[in-house]
This record gives sequence, C-alpha cells and structure tokens, in this order.
Amino acid sequence: MPTPEPYTLPNSRTEPDGSAVVRVLSYNVRSMRDDEDALARVIRACRPDLVFLQEAPRFFRWRKHAARLAAKSELVVLGGGATAAGPLLLCSLRTTVEHTEDVLLPLTPGLHRRGFATAVVRFGRARMGLLNCHLSLDGDERYAQTGMLLERLAAMDTPHAVVAGDINEQPDGPGFRRLAAELRDCRRVRPWGGEYTFTTTAPQRRIDAIFVTPGVEVLGCGVPSGHPGVSAQDLRAATDHLPVLAALRLPA
Repeated sequence: MPTPEPYTLPNSRTEPDGSAVVRVLSYNVRSMRDDEDALARVIRACRPDLVFLQEAPRFFRWRKHAARLAAKSELVVLGGGATAAGPLLLCSLRTTVEHTEDVLLPLTPGLHRRGFATAVVRFGRARMGLLNCHLSLDGDERYAQTGMLLERLAAMDTPHAVVAGDINEQPDGPGFRRLAAELRDCRRVRPWGGEYTFTTTAPQRRIDAIFVTPGVEVLGCGVPSGHPGVSAQDLRAATDHLPVLAALRLPA
C-alpha cells in the first residue's frame, strides 16, 4: 500500500472545462443509536456533496430520523433508507438529481435483508451513477451480492459511477477483490488520511470502501481523522465505524 500523501483533500468545485470535483463520504451509522449530534458534526466537517450511509434507521419513523440527520448535516435526503433495507443517500444542494431507485436483494432465510440505494445525478455537465451498499456477513451471500452489484451498475447506463459502502470484508477477501477487479478502489489509487475503518476504538480492519469506474480521477481517499473539524472524540461517539472520505474529479 502506498504511503498517504501529506496534502489537503481538494474542495468541491466546477472546473472551466465542465468537469467537477466532488467530495464523497461513506459511513456506517449503526442505526443512529449513538451520538447523533457527534455524527452530524463529523459529516458537516467533511463538507461532502454526496453521503452514502449504511445501517440507516429502518423501522419506526425512519423517514423522520433520516430527515433530521440530513438537516443537522446541512444536506438533503436523496434516496434509500428502509426501502433499500438500510443504505441511505444524502446530497448537497449542489447536486442535480435525475433519477433514484431502491433495490431489494433476494432474501436468504435466517439472514438480514440487504439492498442497494441507487441514483443518477449531475454536477454541472458531469453526470454519474451512485450505488450505496451494505453487503452480507455471510461469505457466500456476500460474493453473490457483488455480482448483483456489478450487474445493477451496468444497467444504470451512466458514463461514470461511484460505489460506496460497508463491504463487510477486507481487500484480500473474494468479494472485495471481485469489485476491485472491475472498479477502482479509491483508497488504493490515491491514499489519503487513515486506512482502517473498524472499529472506532481499535481500528484494525478496512471493510468500508469507495470505488469508481474508470475515467473518474481519484484525488484522495481515506479516513478523515485529523481532517479540520473532525475530532477523535466525535468519531468515537458517532458510531462503531470510521467514515471514508474521497475527492473525485468527474469528466464533463
């Protein structure tokens, strides 16, 4: 793994050629059972355009919980939530939304229902697909879900795409390797910040990731510990995973 470069992650902007720099955050929020205000502070400090949340509230008044977190984070709800079995998408007002669709995956008896939250969005003249996932704890089911993910991504028919989520295995696992063979693992392309995402108290595993299709330039990707405004106290209080933040340049 290359050594992370000591530089500041680029801010969101639209370039003169019509391309766009976009900040993407992926975060498992454990049903928002922890410190919601700390969670919102972490999200705000990362200044994301797009947020891929896993384990968003799925039961009683889940839409209210999602809307409240979005408001505290100075964002809006884009799609997903209980209708996607947990993955939730938030976005900034900079985002133009073309289409959203929640996808439920086949249910394996005795295991949790899983799903994808998907969308097609634009930033100026830059257009891309989004897919938020939280893959199974069961190895065989998880590997099958990576195939479903790649099929769904191809069916979105967008020139560029971002996939983010809780993969539930490390980069040497078969499902992770399958995704990395078809997509670009942003952390591996240009490491920035921290590497390990689980757990917050003793991070020793990288099981959360952001991937992009070829053609999307990765400007940096990693855990934003040490990022301005992101405190270690808030990271520990917000949930049991650490977030992954990436800056990407999307072609027009």
